[in-house]
Amino acid sequence: MRPKSIAVIIVAAGKGERASLDGSIDPKQYRPVGGKPVLARTVQAFLDLPFVTSVTAVIHADHADRYAALGFSNERLLAPVIGGTSRQASVLEGLKALAPQRPDLVLIQDAARPFAPPQVIGDVVEALERFEGALPTLRVIDTIKRSLDGRQVAATEDREQLFAAQTPQGFRFGQIFSAHMRASTIRRQFTDDAEIAEWAGLRVAMVAGHVDSFKITRPEDFARAERIFGGDIAMETRVGTGFDVHPFEPGDGVWLGGVKIPHDKKLKGHSDADVALHALTDAILGAIGEGDIGVHFPPSDMQWRGMASTVFLKHAGKLVNEAGGRIVNLDVTIVCEAPRIAVHVPAMREVIGAALGIATFRIAVKATTSEQLGFTGREEGIVAMASASVEMPRGD
Repeated sequence: MRPKSIAVIIVAAGKGERASLDGSIDPKQYRPVGGKPVLARTVQAFLDLPFVTSVTAVIHADHADRYAALGFSNERLLAPVIGGTSRQASVLEGLKALAPQRPDLVLIQDAARPFAPPQVIGDVVEALERFEGALPTLRVIDTIKRSLDGRQVAATEDREQLFAAQTPQGFRFGQIFSAHMRASTIRRQFTDDAEIAEWAGLRVAMVAGHVDSFKITRPEDFARAERIFGGDIAMETRVGTGFDVHPFEPGDGVWLGGVKIPHDKKLKGHSDADVALHALTDAILGAIGEGDIGVHFPPSDMQWRGMASTVFLKHAGKLVNEAGGRIVNLDVTIVCEAPRIAVHVPAMREVIGAALGIATFRIAVKATTSEQLGFTGREEGIVAMASASVEMPRGD
């Protein structure tokens, strides 16, 4: 269950001078990628997520007209806040502006990271159920050398212990606000919000980041961003299908699409027998060539007995993310005579979207009957069929 309120602060108060070495007069956050300003893409990425309560951009005092020109009209996008003289000071200004609302959680995002995948954002939010802070990271793959003078190697670092930090970095609002207020009273500049949380004694978790969620810093980064947006980085669309069936047994309700629906029976299975989520999970796994649900969660393994099927769905989504892909859309059809499904469809879409970190407009849930024919017509069980469309890097 996600918290009731999740606020997002997008830090856009810098001048972006390093990305303007090619002669551009526009700060990097207002320069276009694929015909749309970077900041506009970053803001829209969070507005597309149904679990985000509000989005606040922290901007430079000289950029009010540029920001207004983005032309946003969304009740969840709050008035921009003028930032400070450093990133740390700008984040504090954003936190102060949110203080009257007291959101449960806050996500702090660099404006110059327009490609943060929904799955990564969702993973950060989920980690905050157990930790006070969380951030996406990438394992460092290059050998890292330490030097005291920039000319001679002094030591080689153990890269197995090194991770590159990304955003959004998420926190429980009251705790990070308090930590930032304390940090503002000392003569030290912290490199990111996670470091402030660590300094304040908060537990900070790491979740898997994504290679495309890089920070646009120099002119050449715009060429990379254009390739990502344009889809000419050897991406391809793959389609997977899933099919599952479970019989009824005596009970008090069925789990379908992550929602428990009152009924005089339940579905029989090793886990919670959520036939809709099983079909969806198989469809996603099929699209990325990763077998089926039984390969990853064998019914012979007792640890999965009674397990919520959202666990299986999240695992499939994580595999897509780790492979550098993204889920484009999902479609599931549930076949049964009873219980009635239609009234529960919005809740199912919300659960599926939250589990995978994707917007609900990418999810279709439909229900039909078999006109009283066959075992579903005799109300002996439920069938679900699903398809998944996934964009993945080409393997060749």
